[in-house]
Amino acid sequence: MIYQSTISKEDIATLPLAAFQGKTIVVDRLEQVNDAIDYLKQQPLVGFDTETKPNFSPSSHNQVALLQISSANVCYLFRLSMLGMPLALLQLLNDSNVLKIGLSLRDDFNALSKRAVIHKDSFVDLQNMVENYDIQEKSLVKLYAIIFGKRISKNKRLSNWEAQPLTEAQQLYAATDAWACYEIYTHLTHNNR
Repeated sequence: MIYQSTISKEDIATLPLAAFQGKTIVVDRLEQVNDAIDYLKQQPLVGFDTETKPNFSPSSHNQVALLQISSANVCYLFRLSMLGMPLALLQLLNDSNVLKIGLSLRDDFNALSKRAVIHKDSFVDLQNMVENYDIQEKSLVKLYAIIFGKRISKNKRLSNWEAQPLTEAQQLYAATDAWACYEIYTHLTHNNR
């Protein structure tokens, strides 16, 4: 399949909106972690993303507040700002049997390094992968638009990811980002053989 190499913001604005339609589960208590991990360990691949409360001061450095992991139908939102980094979650992130698909992973790894050591060998960065399809764009919004002809919203990117509770709009935004990574990878690997 041939994809266009670039897309403009103006073209994206005309596309229909897409968002995660599955089940979103907020994990904010330690007793919820094992059930989430048991489900995710059964998945051969998952979408992955993180969110950090924005810094508006050069002297402040916030840690990753939210880690999202999504299958096709279920997205878990791990509230690291409340949980820390549970051992079971760290083990999943370092589990080579579950492929994690993300975008701009270097930024995620740098941010997560303040919480734990993550081994990168079970992760795929879509920014590297799309080069094989002659797609020049690197943002999730543009990649999703090129591949699916739909747009995803980024209007909650700069919201407070440490807020209690997360709003439904924040949950949908976070789940959509992880799910979109899953969808892009699945589409590229299954429709371009």
